[in-house]
Amino acid sequence: MKNLARLFLALIWLMIGSAGFAQASKPASENPTIAQVLDRSVSNVENEFVPAADAMPEDKYSFAPSHGEFKGVRTFAQQIKHVAASNYMIAAAILGEKPPVELGGENGPDSMTAKADIVEFAKDSFAYAHKAVATINEKNLVAPIKNPFGEGTATRLGMATSITWHSFDHYGQMVEYLRMNGIVPPASRQQQ
Repeated sequence: MKNLARLFLALIWLMIGSAGFAQASKPASENPTIAQVLDRSVSNVENEFVPAADAMPEDKYSFAPSHGEFKGVRTFAQQIKHVAASNYMIAAAILGEKPPVELGGENGPDSMTAKADIVEFAKDSFAYAHKAVATINEKNLVAPIKNPFGEGTATRLGMATSITWHSFDHYGQMVEYLRMNGIVPPASRQQQ
């Protein structure tokens, strides 16, 4: 019985030692780069925003709440085009170039009215945002760049984070518009 207990203890020690050796021989996982962290953030908002944009039927793209204090707010289509135009402006500033498409005003091109075109405009703006944040590194993270929204300077980090918070701000409004039209937002459907 004593020999069996010793054998059992020896096997336990052998397993513990082997597990420690196996862990020590694995390469340490590397920390993500700043570009990877920012890219995940852009992906997170893109994966909520684009399905919400697609969820509204085309005949409701001109919807805007009109009661009480809602008077004069953007339509559903304008919400999407505004975010896309902002994404392009921000990404272009990060890249130090002009936006690759005509943006129109702050609500995007007035001539763009078809749902498919608006959703594609949003998707393309996120693709351009991914391209921009991929260029951010420890050396240029906080270097001053031209502020795309006025005088002065901004940083690539500040601009990259604004892609996320600004898009989520308007995503929240889009969710309300969807619900006002009896549509459960796609992100909420997944949780039901």
